[in-house]
Amino acid sequence: MLRQKINFSVASIGKEEEEAVLRVLRSGWLTTGKETMSFENEFAQKIGAKYALAVNSATSGLMLAYDAVGAKNGYKILTTPYTFASTALAAHHLGARVEYADIEKDSYNISPEEVEKKLEQDSKNGKKIKAIVPVHIAGNVCNMEKLKQIAAYYDVKIIEDAAHAFPSKTKNGFAGTLGDIGVFSFYATKTITTAEGGMIATDNEDFAKRMQIMRLHGIDRPVWDRYTKDKASWEYDVVDAGFKCNLPDILGAIGREQLKKADTFFEKRSRIVELYNKSFESADFLTVPPNEEGNAWHLYLIRIKPEFLTISRNEFASLLQDSGVCISMHFIPHFRMTYFKNEYLLKAEDFPNAEEHFETTISLPLWPDMTDEMAYQVIDSVLSIGKSHHA
Repeated sequence: MLRQKINFSVASIGKEEEEAVLRVLRSGWLTTGKETMSFENEFAQKIGAKYALAVNSATSGLMLAYDAVGAKNGYKILTTPYTFASTALAAHHLGARVEYADIEKDSYNISPEEVEKKLEQDSKNGKKIKAIVPVHIAGNVCNMEKLKQIAAYYDVKIIEDAAHAFPSKTKNGFAGTLGDIGVFSFYATKTITTAEGGMIATDNEDFAKRMQIMRLHGIDRPVWDRYTKDKASWEYDVVDAGFKCNLPDILGAIGREQLKKADTFFEKRSRIVELYNKSFESADFLTVPPNEEGNAWHLYLIRIKPEFLTISRNEFASLLQDSGVCISMHFIPHFRMTYFKNEYLLKAEDFPNAEEHFETTISLPLWPDMTDEMAYQVIDSVLSIGKSHHA
């Protein structure tokens, strides 16, 4: 087989997105306006949310969500160490603190049992935790039914970090609509993209109003309203110390076209997943990813079994790269990062499941326009390395 370089992720961008950008450029209105507002309405309709607010990143979305529920100024969120840094850093920017609960033994998602333990401790120490922040790793939905029961008992909110989870849909609805607030990412590698950007979803009117104001400097009038309504554009008030988190129309227009293709993208990714799963199911040296109801298949995470191999995870990953397969690692846990270790005195032994998963996980290429030939090259590389270095 002729070897080619298989990129880890490539955004699927077509003429529709190009034409949408040109439409905005020619309109004379480039910042947040009718394109982004239409994107918000279409996204809300797609997932069945009452309110959707477009933002310039999921990180910004998390900051706004944390602010809305009061997770700031010494209060806390409770999340997993097995997530990207922004889940925690968004809280730090508000003066909030972070508590961590380990992940489940057989998945990458936060453990409800560990969450309950942390909330029980918190209830004895002054109830500082304002929100549970489950992260739907790789698009595989957390155990939201159990988490909602726990949240209700301890009277805390749930903010879903749904950066990986569009269009994950369960019997109870889309991920991102299962808690109090959901935050999505449209970063370049995500299931749909605006290059940079995100969306907040909620059914809570008070939260929506608060986040809308705080999204743009705490101003009580959106820019589009100020420049298109009869009321003078210079008449506005700053009602709180807000942020600069709005999504401009150029990116909103891209998002509208991507949203139209979301189901097709999902079908294409699922096709690659089927090839991977079928090819890897009999390989004794690895475990295929967990797959609960509504998996969006944003990432394909394999776990190697060290007892069946003579090489480490890092050596396996290097050999994949040498074969032309671009890979990644999701995620480096927070307890391995200097800032979080120093700030919270985190230790790997306190999170045995997260540590074990990280030590054995490799993320394989998965994107809509991958061909079967590309997928089979990835498969051949994985199986060949496993066979060559089998214990």
